[in-house]
Amino acid sequence: MWKVCTSVLRRGLQDYSNLRVLPLLSRHLSSSSTGSVDPAPTVSSQHDGIRTITLNNPKKRNALSLAMLESLRRDLLGGGSQDDLQVIIIAAEGPVFSAGHDLNELSPAHGRDKHTEIFDACTKVMTLVQDLPVPVIAKVRGLATAAGCQLVASCDIVVASDTAQFATPGVKVGLFCSTPAVALGRAVPRKVAMEMLFTGQPITAQDALLHGLVSKVVPEPKLDEETHRLAKQICTTSRSVTAIGKACFYSQITKSRDEAYREAGEVMVDNLQTADGREGINAFLEKRKPTWTHQ
Repeated sequence: MWKVCTSVLRRGLQDYSNLRVLPLLSRHLSSSSTGSVDPAPTVSSQHDGIRTITLNNPKKRNALSLAMLESLRRDLLGGGSQDDLQVIIIAAEGPVFSAGHDLNELSPAHGRDKHTEIFDACTKVMTLVQDLPVPVIAKVRGLATAAGCQLVASCDIVVASDTAQFATPGVKVGLFCSTPAVALGRAVPRKVAMEMLFTGQPITAQDALLHGLVSKVVPEPKLDEETHRLAKQICTTSRSVTAIGKACFYSQITKSRDEAYREAGEVMVDNLQTADGREGINAFLEKRKPTWTHQ
């Protein structure tokens, strides 16, 4: 395995040394419940390197209950073959993407310890989305609010229907969206985030695109097609190179300009030493399509 400049990148590359279950993310499993949930809060399927995870509780507006969060985390980590996994799509059943936390679980009757467990579980899911070595795409139709908006903001790419809306309305029920603000404040300009957080008012898909919360807005009938097109395009690239690039992006983005350039420069040099790095350059020079080994 080639040398890398940060511990984040070392872990990311180790995940693809044998393309097995992701050791990078074992810390996310430490408190996971292993019991089955019926009916399943999420449904996962995988075909041709694309894993689709569907939030599957439309009767409760796909609220991110503790059971939903644990099921989503299991599906992100497993739910299919790791050997050919290249991209994950998070979708939702029904007219609402996710209404955020289940407020029944946040009632005073459940107490501080239960509340802490819920927010810890949510944080693990949100950080896991960005720690995974494969891109994660949110496919959003309908409303995404509070922790649902947080999930959208945490994803690498977001494709939204033109009727989608996004909000952080916790302030209206006396629970400021402080944890959603972590992801939201890193996805949109500060003044936009503060307006959303202080007023709780939703923004349209078009405004979300303008401010950088989503990557693309498409007509509702085209949402599935466009999301799948992006996923298939990602599947034409090297898994190991994508893992290097994603890990580096999230590592350097919090650093100063000079530190970020130092890290990114070292990563690019290391990237060139990989099998797929060499293959890509050689294929370009020889005017042929590269043959990836994902190493």
